[in-house]
Amino acid sequence: MRLPYPPHRPPLRRAGPRLPLLALAGLLLATGSLAACSESDGPEQAVDAFLAGWRGGDLNPVGFRNPAGQRVPATDVAEEIKQLSGDLAKTPPTLRREGAAKITDNSATATVRVDWTLPGDTHWIYPSELRLTRADDDNWQIIWEPKVVQPQLTSGDQLTLRRLPAARAPISDGAGADIVRPRPVVLVGVQPDEVTDTADLVKELDAAFRAIRPRIEPPVDLSDLPDRLKEAKPNAFVDVVSLRREAYLQIKPRIYDLPGTKFRDEQRQLAPTRDFARALLGSVDPVQADDMTAEPGAYELGDSVGHGGLQGRYEKQLRGAAGTSVIIASRRPDGSVTPTDTEVFRQEPKPGSPVRTTLDVPTQTAADNALRGTSQRSALVAVRVSDGAVLAAANGGTAENLAFTAQVPPGSTFKMVSALGLLDAGAVSLDAPVDCEKTFTVEGRSFKNSDNFALGRVPFRVDFAKSCNTAFAALAPRLGPDGLAEAGRSLGLEAAWQLGLDAFSGKVSTGGSAPERAAAAFGQGTTLVSPLAMAAATAGVARGQWQQPKLVLEPAPGESAPPGPQLKPGSVEPLRTMMREVVTGGTATALKDVPGGPVYGKTGTAEYDDNPAHTHAWFVGWQGDVAIAVFVEKGGSSSATAVPIAEKFLRDLARD
Repeated sequence: MRLPYPPHRPPLRRAGPRLPLLALAGLLLATGSLAACSESDGPEQAVDAFLAGWRGGDLNPVGFRNPAGQRVPATDVAEEIKQLSGDLAKTPPTLRREGAAKITDNSATATVRVDWTLPGDTHWIYPSELRLTRADDDNWQIIWEPKVVQPQLTSGDQLTLRRLPAARAPISDGAGADIVRPRPVVLVGVQPDEVTDTADLVKELDAAFRAIRPRIEPPVDLSDLPDRLKEAKPNAFVDVVSLRREAYLQIKPRIYDLPGTKFRDEQRQLAPTRDFARALLGSVDPVQADDMTAEPGAYELGDSVGHGGLQGRYEKQLRGAAGTSVIIASRRPDGSVTPTDTEVFRQEPKPGSPVRTTLDVPTQTAADNALRGTSQRSALVAVRVSDGAVLAAANGGTAENLAFTAQVPPGSTFKMVSALGLLDAGAVSLDAPVDCEKTFTVEGRSFKNSDNFALGRVPFRVDFAKSCNTAFAALAPRLGPDGLAEAGRSLGLEAAWQLGLDAFSGKVSTGGSAPERAAAAFGQGTTLVSPLAMAAATAGVARGQWQQPKLVLEPAPGESAPPGPQLKPGSVEPLRTMMREVVTGGTATALKDVPGGPVYGKTGTAEYDDNPAHTHAWFVGWQGDVAIAVFVEKGGSSSATAVPIAEKFLRDLARD
């Protein structure tokens, strides 16, 4: 390429009439001016070609010299740029020339804006000076030197990325104290080349892990350990399980000296105990391949990630944003890389933001303890009556948050709702006599009571306390087609809730045939609820007005559902009286001597298929400012399963 400098011109020949002197001078002046203003063949063209080649990987159109003036092959420059870029080589920078080059005789300098996009969409931007020289053929060539890539680089260096992890934020309770925070754990592992008898090691470890109390659920699975030991390198640390330090100390004497066992102390984000609100809170675990695939670039090996519950729902907020450091490393002749202390860029990590909940640690601990030892899938929810705060949500026998998401028939606990509807309609009163027959038939469908009992003609309050199905089936027509649904909605069922976590607010049977209405009156039919929905409805009865349950306080999960209507004193006060009588002389008498004030409640046994022997067990009630719902899947009689769980919970709470 030719440069825009006036070439040597031969003398003008007289080949015609001589131009006037002024005209000739003007022509020469105009020609020289055009040449001086053009960049088409100047150093800028060489700079732009180099920048395009750097980013695109093809530098062949560009000429290079080293600082001593010797030619450098373009392929060598391309290869060195790749090596110098190091960890950044796969994402070439955006490059832009800043203004025109500065020319001094046969030399020029140009300023280049280098913009690297780093992980997390972080931009590292800096200026780099590019030197050029004019060759004998008047073409401009780049003076190649490593500092063109970054001013502090020298030959043999490379740029290396370091990820700066962000501090994970805690999940806190209603008082603002951290629930989930770093706690000590011991990682139990095995080194293959020190194992003398694999079968014996597995047997000893399994027995030790099963001896931990409270027991680990699900048990530690060691079935694949022999294969993993065979596949691992002889001196590898084969991960077996991470144990809370207090659990490890229980069995340390049994496993510490076993041939091949190794131990590492670490910190993990954990709740106070292994069971503490586990399904609701979720867990924080080492990142797995599927996590990295689901969100490319968000994680690296060694990171932690939230799974399930609040940890999963608020993962991005809790984990914060990792920072990035770029350091210069030196390559050794054997190809290894040694980091230096030279840091050329740093983007500080942004710590996560806490999630504040309404949970209460003593209440949650009591709920977890109450379900411990229950073999069936189960749930216990506690809601503060005065403000709807969820104080506890425990789940037994499952990793699912049944407390919030179960969709199951409520059984006779729904007589609380039916009775409210009947009292609102003026269809019944506390002492109004209502027959409790052994069976009651509606359009050919027969209904009966648990254990086929019959009370005869007794006051309605006795029908409620003894949980007479046939009495409620007989009263169903007095609710009308929508009376049950209206009563349920007055207690928040079917409302759109904003808690910060998925929850089922219920679906109440409405309309339908006469047999369906009869079944719905005592919690069967098509009505479905969750334990949280029933706990909140019970709190509404205790308070005299339903309000949406609350779980996440910060960040605010959205606008809460509006409060329900004020319940009529003439309806809710008799209902409270009947719920007290369930405890003093009905189906929940095991609770009448629980310390801490009077307990109110309603038991429930809910059929879940066509076999009357297949039933879920329920209890709902309140004591003081705490309303609860207990659900035991396939629990049979509520008096035998749900009520004892409620009793254990309330007694533990009274001790606190």
